[in-house]
Amino acid sequence: MYNEFTIEGRNAVLEALRSGRSVDRVFILDGAHDTALGSIIKEIKKHPECKMTFTTKEKLDSMSEHGKHQGVVAVCAAYDYAEVSDIIDAARKKNEDPFVFILDGIEDPHNLGAIIRTANLAGAHGVIIRADRAVALTATVAKASAGALNYTPVAKVTNITETIKKLKDEGLWFVCADMGGETMYRLNLKGPIGLVIGNEGHGVSKLVSKNCDMIASIPMKGDIDSLNASVACGILAFEIVRQRML
Repeated sequence: MYNEFTIEGRNAVLEALRSGRSVDRVFILDGAHDTALGSIIKEIKKHPECKMTFTTKEKLDSMSEHGKHQGVVAVCAAYDYAEVSDIIDAARKKNEDPFVFILDGIEDPHNLGAIIRTANLAGAHGVIIRADRAVALTATVAKASAGALNYTPVAKVTNITETIKKLKDEGLWFVCADMGGETMYRLNLKGPIGLVIGNEGHGVSKLVSKNCDMIASIPMKGDIDSLNASVACGILAFEIVRQRML
C-alpha cells in the first residue's frame, strides 16, 4: 500500500524533506542513533505538519520496495498540499464568498476522497484537514476523489481550532455537523462559510465545536442514528449551495 508514494534511504529522505516535498510521515527504526538519523529528525522538526514514528525493522522491511531503507522510510502525499491562504485567494479571484470544508479527524481514505469530490461539485474553494490522527492525501484518497484533487486545493494544518479563529478574522462563519444541533433548514448558511465535519466515530471535537458559530443537524427518520461522514457532508454542503442560490 505504500510503495507508490514512499521514499526510502537516509539521503533520499533527508533531501525530500529539505526540498519542500509534501511528506506526511517518516518512519524511523526504533533505537537507532547516528548522525544521519539525527539530521533527519532535526529536519522533521522544522516541518510540524510532518509526523515522525519510531517503529520496528519488520515494519520498515514490509514498507520497503528494495530492502535498502537504512532504517528510515518516508510516506509522501499523493498530491502537494496547498496553504490555507491559497484557498481564500481562490475565492477572492472568483469574486465569491469563501466556502471551505474543514475536516476534524477524518480517518477513512474513501471518506476523504468522497468529501473532496463533493467539495469540488458543490463549488467549495478548498478543503482543510488535520495533520495528526487523520488520513492524509494517499493514493486511495486520490482515487476516491475521482479526479477532484486536480482541481480542489487541500491544506493540512496542525491546529483546527486556531485555523478557524484565523479564518473568522477573514470574515468566515462556521457551522459544524452534530445530531444535537439545530435543523439545518432553520439556519442561515449564506455568506462566507466553513463547513466542519468531524471524525467518523467521535464527531467534531468539543473544542472545535465550541468555536463554531452554528451547529447543524440533518433531519432523519429510520432505525439507525447516524449517517456516513461523507454522506452527511454532502447533504449539508448542498443545503449551503441551495441557500447561496436564493
